[in-house]
Amino acid sequence: MHLVRKLFTLVPTTILALTTAVALHAADRDRVEAFLNVTGFDVALESIKLSAADAPAMIGLDARDFGASWTRLSNQVFDVPTMQEMGSEILQETLSDEALAFAAAFYASDLGQKLVAAENESHLANRTDKRAVGEAIVEDLKANDPERIALFDRMNRAIGSAELAMKSSNEVQIRFLTAAANAGIIELKTDEEGLRAMQAERAEEILASIRESSLRGAAATYRDFTNEEIEAYAEALEDPLMQEVYELMDAVQFEIMANRFEVLAGQMRGLDPGQEL
Repeated sequence: MHLVRKLFTLVPTTILALTTAVALHAADRDRVEAFLNVTGFDVALESIKLSAADAPAMIGLDARDFGASWTRLSNQVFDVPTMQEMGSEILQETLSDEALAFAAAFYASDLGQKLVAAENESHLANRTDKRAVGEAIVEDLKANDPERIALFDRMNRAIGSAELAMKSSNEVQIRFLTAAANAGIIELKTDEEGLRAMQAERAEEILASIRESSLRGAAATYRDFTNEEIEAYAEALEDPLMQEVYELMDAVQFEIMANRFEVLAGQMRGLDPGQEL
């Protein structure tokens, strides 16, 4: 399941609202675990571990600055079974039977399984390599197949807006920096309001980058799909039930990511003496 967008400031509210709405019809644990597998969301959760590599850069460092202990710590915090367990527990309480059945049926179809295989591979692919492949494909499509570009844009809009993706990324960064400051890893020169003001100054630049990144990612991930298959996928994503599923999946995925970054910050004290930001 291709999940790359979220709004962290609304995640707790979103999950609470969805929990209230579907609590009486929540899916059971076995069906949720089957859902994770058939949709590929289990691999999407596993891929969160790759984001650990971004943590040092947020405080102006490189993972190598922390020595060999960095790999050990990041593997411990971004433990795949732990993250998948967190996802299963939330989904068991929030995912409605109707939405689960709709999404599971689509992803169990021939097209759905082809999509899951491509997305699973993409989730765990080397990000630098995928970016290069996507850039080359997009340049060719802009010149030779603008209809395919439009289909990718339609699909990406159905998955989630660039604005939400930006707010998600910003919120992860703020939660991580705040946790790092509280743990004594860094010293912030500004408060949360100041951090948000700094992010706002770069909003247009970040939005443009996210849109291009989403397009490159789609081009690389779905390069072996026909335009007809991509259009069929976009139509499925636009269904209200699938929109419900993606809203929840996105909220779950990024809440887990933010949570893991906060835990990581709290355990980094012994890896670096601290620096000013």
